[in-house]
Amino acid sequence: MKRKIIITEDGSTSIHIPEWNEQYHSKHGAIQEAQHVYIKNGLHHFVAKNNSENIALLEIGFGTGLNAFMTLLEAEKWNLNIAYIGVEAFPVTTEEFIQLNYAEELKASNKEHLFKKLHEIIWEVQEQITTNFKLTKAKKDFSEINENEVFNLIYFDAFGAEVQPELWTEEIFKSMFDALKSNGVLVTYAAKGSVKRALRSVGFTLERLAGPPGKRHMLRATKL
Repeated sequence: MKRKIIITEDGSTSIHIPEWNEQYHSKHGAIQEAQHVYIKNGLHHFVAKNNSENIALLEIGFGTGLNAFMTLLEAEKWNLNIAYIGVEAFPVTTEEFIQLNYAEELKASNKEHLFKKLHEIIWEVQEQITTNFKLTKAKKDFSEINENEVFNLIYFDAFGAEVQPELWTEEIFKSMFDALKSNGVLVTYAAKGSVKRALRSVGFTLERLAGPPGKRHMLRATKL
């Protein structure tokens, strides 16, 4: 499927799929969305609520590596110990990721080599990227996730339900629920009624929060 690099409204890059008219991130701002949904309402929330420095984190949709890179920067900043697993069925290419401007836009140009390393490491093998951040990239479909009480936090960043409804089903969210430890948290940019119903049906306690720029709401789901 054809993909092309675009500039979102906050100046950060993303990847656009013309056939679906879908982006990897919000067209209103890739970095703004990641910061609001996954870092502020996901990572920061979990750390504050659980007073925890050790976090096992699963990302559904590794994509451009933006969420992983921003999480790596936060791990260094706050001295967190993060073991990160990024699941992706269709990895970006070298030609694509070298065009992404995240290190520059995050004012972290001195860390650009780490962003590249996120993409260049071998799949299916855990790599120590920094003292605070370990990464395992798993090349598989989301339906193949079958861990049990392994993760503290899930970034659910799949393509929208309009183009891939099979990724937003009760079956998928049941596997997410099972994969989380008690008090584990899942955050996603989505807030559709069908998504809320599916999350509740498998046992999550939901919060509908203010969304990132250009979007009214997002969801945070907790396994109590």
